[in-house]
Amino acid sequence: MRFSIVTPSFRNSKWLKLCIASVADQEGVEFEHIVQDSCSDDGTQDWLPRDPRVRAFIEKDTGMYDAVNRGFRRAQGDILAYLNCDEQYLPGALKTIHDFFAANPKIEVVLAGSIIINGEGKYICHRHSLVPYRHSLWFRFPVFTCALFLRRRVVHERGIVFDPRWRDLGDGFWVQAMLESHIPMTVCDSFTSAFADTGENMNLKPNAIREKNEILATIPRWLRLFKPVWILEYRLRKLMAGHYSLKPTSYSIYTLQSPQQRVRFDVAKPTAVWHNRL
Repeated sequence: MRFSIVTPSFRNSKWLKLCIASVADQEGVEFEHIVQDSCSDDGTQDWLPRDPRVRAFIEKDTGMYDAVNRGFRRAQGDILAYLNCDEQYLPGALKTIHDFFAANPKIEVVLAGSIIINGEGKYICHRHSLVPYRHSLWFRFPVFTCALFLRRRVVHERGIVFDPRWRDLGDGFWVQAMLESHIPMTVCDSFTSAFADTGENMNLKPNAIREKNEILATIPRWLRLFKPVWILEYRLRKLMAGHYSLKPTSYSIYTLQSPQQRVRFDVAKPTAVWHNRL
């Protein structure tokens, strides 16, 4: 199995370099890394076209999800994924997912775990994935797309792609389409990815907030009335899955201070609680 990793890019040169490095040093698997850059004017074009580690396409798009769709159409791999500029793969991530797919041939989507870090690479929390439920998807989204991997046929045969009308919150509709199509999915109890909570992430900006309010307004009133129940259900599922029982661990990532070599961070007291995103 060969991987195709797609990264949408726009004016994120310094973070994109870390993202690319985290894919390039994956071992034990075959992969391609497609970068869809929307004509960035921050210096990205000075180096990206000449980077031999990626297939770079510099062209205007209508937004992040249009860029990912373009990359998926160009993908040649058997397993697809997308990784934003402010995200990274942890060492051995793709080999772990390769082996999981090989052991589970009927599964088409694999959801793994992510480590949340700040802009300096320091630890914030662990976030496991859960297979989402349709009724509670918009109240607690239990998936990080940087740790979501899918077989090629989900996109190229079933036609489940992103709706480019959304600029920031299209992930939910993408996963919802998988659920409605009864795509076989499961959780891999490994941590494959790191997400940087920089304070400038797209899902914190005004357009994302507008889209969230627009989406919530379309949810039936009876579902909204049960929001506390769905949140409680989500937390009970996490408790039953052992997400709150974490042992001391470590992780290695690239940082803005160390873009050429991974830096190890030891975590004596890991937590599953993302305090500033409760």
